[in-house]
Amino acid sequence: MDEGTASPAAAGQASAHDIAGMSFEAALAALEQIVQALERGDVPLDQSISLYERGEALRAACQQRLDAAQARIERIVTASDGRATGTQPFDTEG
Repeated sequence: MDEGTASPAAAGQASAHDIAGMSFEAALAALEQIVQALERGDVPLDQSISLYERGEALRAACQQRLDAAQARIERIVTASDGRATGTQPFDTEG
């Protein structure tokens, strides 16, 4: 395969750029496919390592997006009569 001819840094940059352009759902689906391929155990060692590295990058991207989403979650603040009066950050600690 020609994958072995590309430098690891160039492959990593292409992978990171590719992942950055994916939606959360697409990244999660790609990660699930990688996990399934690795669990089957029928992938050659070199390809397994590449898949594992891409899976780790996908996992990190998904976690970053989840963390960003959690930071945006807001809790509705209600008045004594039950009406919504505004919002405040979900995580009020810190």
